[in-house]
Amino acid sequence: MGLHHGHDPHEPRPHRALRVGIGGPVGSGKTALVAALCRLLHEEAALAVVTNDIYTTEDADFLRRNAVLDDDRIAAVRTGCCPHTAIRDDISANLDAVEALEDRHGPLDLVIVESGGDNLTATFSRGLVDRQIFVLDVSGGDKVPRKGGPGVTTADLLVINKTDLAALVGADLTVMARDAERVRAGLPIAFTSLRERPDVPEVLGWVRAALAEHAAA
Repeated sequence: MGLHHGHDPHEPRPHRALRVGIGGPVGSGKTALVAALCRLLHEEAALAVVTNDIYTTEDADFLRRNAVLDDDRIAAVRTGCCPHTAIRDDISANLDAVEALEDRHGPLDLVIVESGGDNLTATFSRGLVDRQIFVLDVSGGDKVPRKGGPGVTTADLLVINKTDLAALVGADLTVMARDAERVRAGLPIAFTSLRERPDVPEVLGWVRAALAEHAAA
């Protein structure tokens, strides 16, 4: 059970942290992106992370091994079911984890909620997160963005990751950009390679802007 202290966890908490959900298929680089954002932001913002895995705590363990945050600022949720269920349909376990982190370490500026690996239909409940990032990688081929799906078309930011692999897998980044722009109708897109640019400037800039907007609200 989370520590709700007498308030409804579904209601906005005063001065609560910005909650950003990061979803996408297995192997797309979600956990590496979370780790990068924690390394880049921890000196300027108070952070915590919730990870989701079906049966293990593998993603949380990766973050702890890489020492991106103090261990007790990283909470692992084992969903025991399809990952999208715990971030969209029955969000209670994730809400409890987020609230427990805020109660222990608050006030926080940012809580990142990482979904377990899922397909293109995965989206977060707006009762759980304020903003959503969806991560694809080019190894799936340049056809993936035009397949659409709610994760691709509606996320507040689409990240197309591992651009350094494009030539190796025969993916055309120009085609991916064109198709992503068409299905997203003006929503932002970032092409990234954590191997070549571990500072992920486009994603970092987007998160900083979201933090500033949330603080000003």
